[in-house]
Amino acid sequence: MTAKRTEFRIPPKKFQPKGCKIIYEDQDILVVDKMCGLLTVGNAAEKEKTAHFILNEYVKKGNHRSKNRVYVVHRIDRDTSGVLVFAKTERVKQFLQQEWANFSKKYNVIVHGTLKEKEGIITSQLLENKAFKVYSVKDPTKGKLAKTGYKVIKESKGFSLLEIDLFTGRKHQIRVHLSELGHPVVGDKVYGEKSKGRLALNAASLTIIHPHTKEKMTFETVFPDDFRKLLGGK
Repeated sequence: MTAKRTEFRIPPKKFQPKGCKIIYEDQDILVVDKMCGLLTVGNAAEKEKTAHFILNEYVKKGNHRSKNRVYVVHRIDRDTSGVLVFAKTERVKQFLQQEWANFSKKYNVIVHGTLKEKEGIITSQLLENKAFKVYSVKDPTKGKLAKTGYKVIKESKGFSLLEIDLFTGRKHQIRVHLSELGHPVVGDKVYGEKSKGRLALNAASLTIIHPHTKEKMTFETVFPDDFRKLLGGK
């Protein structure tokens, strides 16, 4: 019988890492709800205002000599909020990355307009140009296969709320596919209209196999308040 891992007590709100609400934590993994506007990992311009840096500080618990750290398993865009899982060891990181294609990733997204087809799968080959913008190409030898499932959940005031099944994890995949479908994501300044407000894209849930117990676990975020307001709710 596989031993269970000890689940950590989720810290009170005032002790939560800034920008990364802890959803779940044990000896192997740390799962958070990342806020919109926060990078997953650092780049040349920003090293510290990232989920990776903030959570490394969190697991050290104020002890700069601590060898505790988190390892990046996957990424979501700076302007996308939602579920992120980090590993606490290199071994756990490798397991999760090896199994990543078998895990279920669902997103909530609000797009402009009303979709003619209320449910479907978008498939294309994606390529990134020198300006770091992603687009679909017909030549399979040039692009990488991208597959996005979608389902309309609600329609309101010229907007549509979709549930997305992410079958592959290409850069900007959801944003590009929906833009090319004629329904760009609200707030997408790169592939849509230059409007005010955040990118209406949220990593809503992630289902994984726990690296130690081999138990199937699903982690979910709360539906964002600004999404609700955009759709006319309270």
